[in-house]
Amino acid sequence: MADSSTPVPAKRRGAFTRFLDGVEFLGNLLPHPVTLFAWLAVFIVLLSGLFGWMGLAVEDPRPAGARGVAEDGMIRAVSLMNADGVRRIWTSLTTNFTGFAPLGVVLVAMLGVGVAEKSGLLSAAVRGMVLGAPRHVVTVAIVFAGIVSNTASEVGYVVLIPLAGAIFYALGRHPLAGMAAAFAGVSGGYSANLLIGTIDPLLAGITQEAARLIDPTYIVLPTANWYFMVASTFLITVVGSLVTIFIVEPKLGEYDKSKADPTVLDDRMMEPLSSGEKKGLFYALLALLAVLGAMALTLMPEWGILRNPETGDRFNSPFFRGFVVWILIFFVATGFAYGRGAGTMKNDRDVIDGMATGLSSLGLYIVLVFFAAQFVAFFGWTNLGAITAVSGANFLQDTGLTGPLVFFLFILMCAVINLSLGSASAQWAVTAPIFVPMLMLIGYAPEVIQAAYRIGDSTTNIITPMMSYFGLILAWATRYKKDLGVGTMIAMMLPYTIFFILTWSTFFFIWTFGLDMPVGPGSPTFYEVPTAG
Repeated sequence: MADSSTPVPAKRRGAFTRFLDGVEFLGNLLPHPVTLFAWLAVFIVLLSGLFGWMGLAVEDPRPAGARGVAEDGMIRAVSLMNADGVRRIWTSLTTNFTGFAPLGVVLVAMLGVGVAEKSGLLSAAVRGMVLGAPRHVVTVAIVFAGIVSNTASEVGYVVLIPLAGAIFYALGRHPLAGMAAAFAGVSGGYSANLLIGTIDPLLAGITQEAARLIDPTYIVLPTANWYFMVASTFLITVVGSLVTIFIVEPKLGEYDKSKADPTVLDDRMMEPLSSGEKKGLFYALLALLAVLGAMALTLMPEWGILRNPETGDRFNSPFFRGFVVWILIFFVATGFAYGRGAGTMKNDRDVIDGMATGLSSLGLYIVLVFFAAQFVAFFGWTNLGAITAVSGANFLQDTGLTGPLVFFLFILMCAVINLSLGSASAQWAVTAPIFVPMLMLIGYAPEVIQAAYRIGDSTTNIITPMMSYFGLILAWATRYKKDLGVGTMIAMMLPYTIFFILTWSTFFFIWTFGLDMPVGPGSPTFYEVPTAG
């Protein structure tokens, strides 16, 4: 037997792990995220003054007369360092905050999640799912669930990511690894799915308008990338699971409970379900079936009240645009039903207490959103995001590449632009009028161009604070690690970005140009440029 006093040799850390340690160290030199966003907002104001004084401008790629296009066809830096700018800032601080899109979604969803948590439903459901489950099967299931959940993305961000942390904690694993796996699926795999989501018709519409700059009759369908999306779902599930198991979780090491908020740790998570909890879960199942039935009745029939009233479309409809309401109904109904069955809830007062408890956990997030909303608003007002996007696209155009390898550079360019212009539709609205006509003129179809764009846009979502839900994920993570900084978050997610870009881009190249497979139903790979005469 070895002497217990013999020191255990330190585990060797590979070059990649040391690189991530460096990223984490440098990132954590940054101030608290709230302070960081406040400084960035001030910096954008000062930068706008400089660029406004310099007259910085780029040519707007959108056609003359389109919405938002200036009469002279230029995108100019707008200074906030003048009287008009100061007045705009002064009168818009409140509306910037209250109008920040993710804030309302999170607050409404948390009313329902709070009821489910207060009743004990989430704890019982997690234990029912994970007790006795194989270790790595849970990881795969979480990544896959994240990808599928982005059909209605709020479900993934608001529900699945914190739930994944609880699942990993219940299994005795590092909860941040579970959250990272879910975040990678929800956001890093944003453009992979088995179903057509709300983003598909939105991007298809933008692509079609850009394509019509070359071919006025061109039509791009919402299903343009569906085949490639379905195949990508399984690729991202495998890659995300492997990165979690072999890189992220080993780097995080053993979980130290002393660094967590005590209110989120429940040592009863590994106890078997009691008879009361099983009864509560049965009641919750009945409530779930009732909610699903109500959802189907509002969407599936021709007379469904939540279908698009003008076109009858199911995807581009109030059903999906207001999906957060279904999240609220789902968790209130199942949470209260569970509480009645398990004896943990009796009346409306218990439901209200659960809602209040759910919102009370969002204090840090609300503070962070106030400053993040100002930064995002200032960045948009100054046109600096649009100028960055157009400049990057022009650089790609100037390289003169024409072969299929241009898509590697194109994907990388989109990934970099996404770091400063986080909205998929906003970025594509600005860059599609450049990229789509440019690549069509060298022989590539708009559907293929859109598929490549979606890879670049998705893969850097998880490492940019500009992504609207980044602050929420950070707030969830600090509940398990109180001293968590931006650097730790970025270092934790960076391996997913690296491997997603490498494998997904290669897969795209093989699928499209190696196997000559269409990216969607009726989607061509190549575009035949009309010749004169």
